[in-house]
Amino acid sequence: MAAKKTAKTTTESAPKKTEATPKPVAKKAAKKTAVKKADPAAAAAAAKKAPAKKAAAKPSLDVVARAAYLNYRNRVEKGLPGDSHGDWLEAERQHTGLD
Repeated sequence: MAAKKTAKTTTESAPKKTEATPKPVAKKAAKKTAVKKADPAAAAAAAKKAPAKKAAAKPSLDVVARAAYLNYRNRVEKGLPGDSHGDWLEAERQHTGLD
């Protein structure tokens, strides 16, 4: 005959949750380190992609030419000194976000 199992009753509360899982930031850092150790070529490719996101896309020549013309018109109306090259450079600055 099988022994009868009895449930133990305790007055203890549920066990407290311990922080055994790493935080998401730590996971990302660990993942990056794992990638660098596992495949240096993949890490180099990822490093090349990062600066590309920061660089602003070049505006088209038509956009810059129109802005340079407007800069020229504005400069002439105000009677300011300058030349077409300066108008062009200012237009490029305005449209690449380097203000």
